Amino acid sequence: MSHFIDTIRTTMRERAGAVAIVQLGGRASPERVVTYGTLAEECNALAAALASHCTPGATVGLVAANSVAWIEADLALLLGGHVEVPVPLAFSAEQAAHLLASCSVVLTDDAGQRRFEQWRAAAPQAFQAVPCFSIGQLIDGGGVVPALAVDTATDRVCKVIHTSGTTSSPKGVRIRAHGLDALLASLWRHATREDYARYLNLVPFSLLIEQVTALYLPFMAGGTVVLPPVGEAPLGDPGALAADKLALLQRACPTAVTLPPSLVEALAGAADRWPDLGTEALCEALFGRATPPLIAAGGAPVAAATIARLAQRGIVVLQGYGLSENSSVVSWNTRAANRIGSVGKPLPHVACKLGPDGELAIRSASLFAGYSGSDPSACHTDAEGWLWTGDLAEIDADGYITIIGRKKNLIITAHGRNVSPEPAEASYRSVAGVADIVLLGEGQETLSAFVLTAAGADPVALRHELERHGERWLSGVERASTFVFEADAPALRASLFTVTGRPRRPDVERHVRARVAATNMPHQL
Repeated sequence: MSHFIDTIRTTMRERAGAVAIVQLGGRASPERVVTYGTLAEECNALAAALASHCTPGATVGLVAANSVAWIEADLALLLGGHVEVPVPLAFSAEQAAHLLASCSVVLTDDAGQRRFEQWRAAAPQAFQAVPCFSIGQLIDGGGVVPALAVDTATDRVCKVIHTSGTTSSPKGVRIRAHGLDALLASLWRHATREDYARYLNLVPFSLLIEQVTALYLPFMAGGTVVLPPVGEAPLGDPGALAADKLALLQRACPTAVTLPPSLVEALAGAADRWPDLGTEALCEALFGRATPPLIAAGGAPVAAATIARLAQRGIVVLQGYGLSENSSVVSWNTRAANRIGSVGKPLPHVACKLGPDGELAIRSASLFAGYSGSDPSACHTDAEGWLWTGDLAEIDADGYITIIGRKKNLIITAHGRNVSPEPAEASYRSVAGVADIVLLGEGQETLSAFVLTAAGADPVALRHELERHGERWLSGVERASTFVFEADAPALRASLFTVTGRPRRPDVERHVRARVAATNMPHQL
């Protein structure tokens, strides 16, 4: 297969009249349709205009919402041979300044410009020296230019992707163009062009997995990327709730989606509300089409029981595992080989092994080119080229991988029992009314749970449901004996969870301790 950039360039040329992007209409704006021909013209115009502001290969920041402008900038930077640094709008000024420090210029759309100005007001010295340009204005001033011809035969760092760390300075993962090539070639061995005929975007484009699945796979297939209406926050941004995306799934009629665990749970809950519908009618109700889309899930564990419930209704969820250091996907269940409860087998270009303590190591053609910056959570690569992921796993005789949890998140109780919190949290998360849950209990006799409650949930009734669930599905050491409830809210999530939805466990523990102390609640912390 040719380089993915060359493939996308060929698609834009040969399918000029086909629809590349649809941004659904909403209260703020009408529907917008962009053809491949228009996409090519605007990407080339942007790259040409950008050339007057920075040298070839320069590092360029991208601060934008999930928009047509974000996609145009991403492709223009790839086609122009630059190093792209996408920055989540949910980042604080300190986090954004850390990632943008090496950038020659910053590109923004309207939402990105507003966020950039907020960061600059909060930390003027950190941002005053970084030139900032509007993507739309650069495109309008770029004129008609010939197609760009970046050298794809030579490997290079094409992106620096943020990944959550343990400090306020997120480490940047340096992504190689040929690494993305190797990854995409492996993914195409388990998918068809028809799968990616119509992809619905639901999470921030700043996440590498969404760039791969929402942009490069559909554009390589000549498919259509469907964007939510202008102003609708993606999952992971403050204010975005999984249940609110169900109507969007039905409206968009996607052939493929990648779902975070929260939306898989919401999907299962919606299916449960129509117990008498057959598969075809259920798919019409959920996805606006008679057959289910290709549904991939990742980012955190999904309860096996939830995936099994959907499978019984004819809706298959293919859980996978990845990390930015491998250009995203490491392993994936497929239609031909799907073992519920696992994260699938390694992709064809990936080798995996376990260390003596169960830590998963990987070696592949898509490994990153190192970090920009450092963090205690950084992965280690040994002299033989094995990347030690920090994740505890099991690999069965057939090669299926099961992720047990993060090595550094392991809870050791007062009785010396080791508990990986992630699988139990995934199980508890399947209980109706639980928006999220974090287990705590280092050095304690039993575990405690911090529970974010969904709208309308009654904490008293929910406590009983969680206790019953734990007794039925979890071992004694995994069950929480104490529950601390708090209503889910965007500000709370922003302070206690990363942009990718993972809990900042030390921050959660401090928050719970303070709350317990202020209310004299019984606790085990």
